[in-house]
Amino acid sequence: MEAVTADRRQMSVEEFEELARRAPETVWLEFIAGRLVVKRGPDGNRSEIVARLQRVFAQEDLGRWLYAFRGLRVEADGAGRFRVDGALAPDKQFVGHGEWSDPYGVLMAVEVTAGDADTDRHNRVEKPDGYAAAGIPVYLLIDRDDCSVTVFTDPEDGRYRRQVKEPFGASVKIPEPVGLTMETEALKEFVD
Repeated sequence: MEAVTADRRQMSVEEFEELARRAPETVWLEFIAGRLVVKRGPDGNRSEIVARLQRVFAQEDLGRWLYAFRGLRVEADGAGRFRVDGALAPDKQFVGHGEWSDPYGVLMAVEVTAGDADTDRHNRVEKPDGYAAAGIPVYLLIDRDDCSVTVFTDPEDGRYRRQVKEPFGASVKIPEPVGLTMETEALKEFVD
């Protein structure tokens, strides 16, 4: 992927944030690699997947929570604005934050594919790079298009060095700092 410099961006971060602030609440905007992106809002199946993950973390009660649909400042220069489907972070991590939070303290970013035309580029390429560049230790991609779960770990130099992909139905090990084995059989029910 070609690096985006400040002079190659569609707009400044400030212009993007103003546009995002003025957008109707039914329109979710992201700023990925210097480009304005409209993120498809959560459908019922996607929302159910995020809710199931929230219940998993609520049961373990380790002082952390999976915050749904949180805005994060990401990418190497902090100029990216991603609305993550789930951000695993310590309790009260985002108290006092505005719409876009610094990723410091986020243990894992979760994205669930939405079945749109840009899923491949955004969820499988640009978002892993943006989360890795921001230092988020784990990126979990729940891919409803090919019925798989991919765990990206070991961020270094703006990329995740390790990826483990498993089909829906497998037991997926998510390493520390998450430290969880996730059963994925139920995800088969939420494929569009």
